[in-house]
Amino acid sequence: MNSPQRPLYGILLILTSCLLFSSQDGISKYLTLFYSPILVVWMRFVIQISLTAIVFVPRMGISILHTKQLKLQLARGACMVTASVSFVVGLLYVPIGEATAVVFLSPMLLTWFAGKVLKEKIKLGQWIAVGSGLVGVMVIVRPGSDLFTPAILLPLTGAISMSMFQLLTRRLLTTDHIVSTNFITGVFCTIIMSLLVWYFWQTPTLPHFLLMLVGGSFATIGHLLLTYSYRHGSVVMLAPFSYAQIVFSSLVAFLFFGHIPDDLTIVGMAIIILSGAGLVWWQRR
Repeated sequence: MNSPQRPLYGILLILTSCLLFSSQDGISKYLTLFYSPILVVWMRFVIQISLTAIVFVPRMGISILHTKQLKLQLARGACMVTASVSFVVGLLYVPIGEATAVVFLSPMLLTWFAGKVLKEKIKLGQWIAVGSGLVGVMVIVRPGSDLFTPAILLPLTGAISMSMFQLLTRRLLTTDHIVSTNFITGVFCTIIMSLLVWYFWQTPTLPHFLLMLVGGSFATIGHLLLTYSYRHGSVVMLAPFSYAQIVFSSLVAFLFFGHIPDDLTIVGMAIIILSGAGLVWWQRR
């Protein structure tokens, strides 16, 4: 199941996925003004598995559910449910750009897991870079700021879950098909969310349903691109480029919600982005 390593191709894929995720997050934040986050997340997963099934089931049949590592697939699904729900609920209280920045503790955590679990070589400079990223997050959620509240624990939970999700993605791609991996995750998440959504049900209006359809499509394509990107480069090399999502999310927050981060928050974001660049530089030394 291995593909030739093409780092630049992997970078392009992960940047495109970041843009799609930021757009989808903006849609989710808007929808939570009218509906429960549980309904918003559930609808996203329903649309995700529906689109995947329409495109791939005619070609793959029942093999779309084939996996050699069922336990890892279920663990990946659990990580995605946790990350999605905690992040979308967090958007009720935290601006998109800042919430995304906190979630981007995940590359630092992922680097640690890559060294300890995948046995990838981690250089001292890379540890310094990811440590700087942590400093950037602390600047954003500094004591005394509007974000220094218990609500910040929601995107933090998302960060931990997403790092595990990406690690499991890397492991699963050594044995399982990319489409099967994403479809199984979508089915698992839909089942779990379906057990909860009836307690929060509201029938969406047609315009909102169409918006949910667009958001679900962005999420589906984004996850496929993210998963495929790790076939073309190591976790340590590609993870820093996911920091671009902070920029994209801040732009979405400004364009559609009129939110402008304060000066120290911008400094924190810049530290995070520069730490990602530092990771790349040390990787290539």
